[in-house]
Amino acid sequence: MISLASDLALWQMLALTGVSFAVGILGGFIGLALGTIRLPAMLLMGMAPPIAGGTNILVSSLASLSGAIRHFREGRVDTRIVLVMGIPAFAGAFLGGFASDLVSERILLGAAGALVFWQGVEFLILVRNRRSDSGAHMFGADLEGAQGDFTPKRMSLEAGIGFGVGVLGGAVGLILGSIRLPAMIRILRVDPRIAAGSNLFIGFFMGSLGWVGHVARGQVDYALLIMMGVAAMLGSWLGARLTGRVELNTLILAMGMTLMIVGALLVWRGAVG
Repeated sequence: MISLASDLALWQMLALTGVSFAVGILGGFIGLALGTIRLPAMLLMGMAPPIAGGTNILVSSLASLSGAIRHFREGRVDTRIVLVMGIPAFAGAFLGGFASDLVSERILLGAAGALVFWQGVEFLILVRNRRSDSGAHMFGADLEGAQGDFTPKRMSLEAGIGFGVGVLGGAVGLILGSIRLPAMIRILRVDPRIAAGSNLFIGFFMGSLGWVGHVARGQVDYALLIMMGVAAMLGSWLGARLTGRVELNTLILAMGMTLMIVGALLVWRGAVG
C-alpha cells in the first residue's frame, strides 16, 4: 500500500520543492531532465540513496513529460530523432540494467562526467566563435533554423550513440540526456531548440523505464514525489516556453554552462561513490 508519510521535515520538503521548480525551469529551457542536479540536494537533506534515487527518477520523468509536451506543441520535437536515437536508447537501457555489475559504477560515472564536462566547454567555445564571427563554428555555422542532416551514415552513428548512452544510463541508473543532447547537435546538425525538445521527449520514456524497479521495491517517497513532481512539471513547462523566445547564443550558453556543472557533479559522484 502506498504511504504518503515522509521521513523528511516539512521545511526540508519545501526546500526541495523550491529546488525542483528552479531545476525544472532550467531543464525545460535547455532540454534536460537534470536529475543529476536534484539528486545531490536530496542526499544533502539526509535521504537514503535508494529512496532519493527512486523519487528523483520519477520527478525527472514528470518534468521531462511536461517540457516535452510544451516543446511538441511549439514544433520543437523531431520524430525522426526520437525514433533514430530513442529506440536504441531504450534497448540499451534495458541491457545496461543487467550489466550494472560488470564494470565499476564509479568508473562509468567518472568517464561520463568527463565527457559531459568537455561537451559543455565545446558549447561555450561555440558561443564565443558565433559572437566573434570568426567562422570557426565547431558544430557548423547554420545552427539557426537547421532541420538536421539525416543521411544514413549520420543516422547510424546517432543510433549507435543512443544505444551506448542507453547501456551506460541503465548501468548507473541515470537518464544521461546530457550526453545525448550534444550528440544530436553535433552529428545531426539540428537547431539546438529542436534538439532540446526531442531530448526531453526521449528522457521521459527513459525515466519511465527506470522507475518501475524502484516502485516495486518501495524506494519512493510519495509525499515528496507529489510536491517535487508538481513543481518540476510547472517549472519545465515554463522553461520550455522560454526556449523559443531567446537568442540562440543565450540558449547554447545555458546548455554549455549546465553541461559543465552536470559533468562536474558526475565526476564528483564517481570519485566519492
